[in-house]
Amino acid sequence: MNVEFFAISLLNGVSYGLLLFMLSSGLTLIFSMMGVLNFAHTSFYMLGAYIAYTLSGIIGFWPALFIAPILVGALGAGFERYSLRRVHKFGHVPELLVTFGLSFLILEIVQLVWGRSTVPYGLPPLLQGPLFTIYGTQFPRSRSFIMLVAMVMLVSVWLLLTRTRVGLVIQAALKNPEMVEALGHNVPRVFMLVFGGGCALAGLAGVVGGNTYVTEPAMAGSVGSIIFVVVVVGGLGSLAGAFLASLLIGIIQTFAVAMDQSMATGLKALGMTVGEGTFGYPLLNLTISQVAPILPYLFLVLILIFRPKGLLGTRSD
Repeated sequence: MNVEFFAISLLNGVSYGLLLFMLSSGLTLIFSMMGVLNFAHTSFYMLGAYIAYTLSGIIGFWPALFIAPILVGALGAGFERYSLRRVHKFGHVPELLVTFGLSFLILEIVQLVWGRSTVPYGLPPLLQGPLFTIYGTQFPRSRSFIMLVAMVMLVSVWLLLTRTRVGLVIQAALKNPEMVEALGHNVPRVFMLVFGGGCALAGLAGVVGGNTYVTEPAMAGSVGSIIFVVVVVGGLGSLAGAFLASLLIGIIQTFAVAMDQSMATGLKALGMTVGEGTFGYPLLNLTISQVAPILPYLFLVLILIFRPKGLLGTRSD
């Protein structure tokens, strides 16, 4: 493995991992503060990309960068207020079902409004081209921008939750909602704002990820399962765990995709004897890039076996 391959793959892995974190952070916040596992979370990510695409053609990308997440957050808050809140008293299963149904509803609406094909949601001129060249390989500005937005978002959320009165009320409402309500705070409104804020973070990820990768109706499904892997691996309800898991999964998958060697070759490089008579040898002839899509799920299985709470999780149930 040469230095050029390692450096570029590491940068690509970190940028992809930070995009996963932008998506998983909202889901983690909603679960940690409301106990709701939002199955429609990546659908709000898709909405963010499509709304930003439409707004970019009217007012430009940079205003859309701020307006699209706000609109997505408002839609999420409205859903919590008029739908999710009504089934909350019946337990977690109805909550899962109503968010699961919402994901299909959003998908159908997106296809009706924008069609079933990929939309030409392109990068603004300022984000086109390389930011720098390392070992003769160019690193694009768009991925650097994703990394910047993700880090700004992480710091902002941390400051909001730990250094502001709003954050203290949110955390108190999670632990003792009756006491918070007795002090005069509107707890249902707090939960509505938390749900809307989590959806807004997903929308922000869609704004910066949609034009860097691709904006199409299948984009929610393509990242849906991987986001739940990130949340479980990091630890349910742990924002720091989601950050660590996002980076690990992003880097592992990026390195694996870039490797054309077979698994047998990799095992031989580690000093293991692998011959044609070895059990499962035909599977070992697969290249590492071919098995890259299943690596996050293998990682999930190992985490559930050896550390069911996740990397930084604290829940015992």
